[in-house]
Amino acid sequence: MGRVRVLGVDPGLTRCGVGVVEGVPGRPLTMVGVGVVRTPADAELGLRLVAIEQGIERWLDEHRPEFVAVERVFSQHNVRTVMGTAQASAVAMLCAARRGIPVALHTPSEVKAAVTGSGRADKAQVGAMVTRLLRLDAPPKPADAADALALAICHIWRAPAQTRLQQAVAQNRLQQAVALHKAQAVKATASPTAPASKGRPA
Repeated sequence: MGRVRVLGVDPGLTRCGVGVVEGVPGRPLTMVGVGVVRTPADAELGLRLVAIEQGIERWLDEHRPEFVAVERVFSQHNVRTVMGTAQASAVAMLCAARRGIPVALHTPSEVKAAVTGSGRADKAQVGAMVTRLLRLDAPPKPADAADALALAICHIWRAPAQTRLQQAVAQNRLQQAVALHKAQAVKATASPTAPASKGRPA
């Protein structure tokens, strides 16, 4: 996997974190840009989703990422928050898919583990490690922005392993399909044929 550019998206209706990171797995990474797409909490839902779409489109236009990494929505006690997060996530995925940009979903614990080494790290720890890994002067603010960068970092580091795993699974399925086809072919050709009866000579 060569040098890639990834747009990380930490979905949210009020604040949707966005961050672009470029680099190669195992080497120092570079922050290309970071920010937040904001929408007013008192605005109509449809208009807020349009604003998020327009904001993400601007980032896609400006930075031309090769991949988009979005935080996978997980269950919380606050159903309303989960719904808003899922809606913003869908908008980000739509924007990428419309351009043919591959989308990857990463869970919060997966991102934390990739960046800090612990799937239970808090936001302060994630921000500190993002600052260190990208050689920044200070942690990006707000935390949504730092989380977006963490998503991009996670994808760059984990994508090669995920690709190898997917290739191995696909290869295994192909081998199983070939083996099954051969077995069926052998079974078909080996079916016994009843011998022809011979009459008694006159």
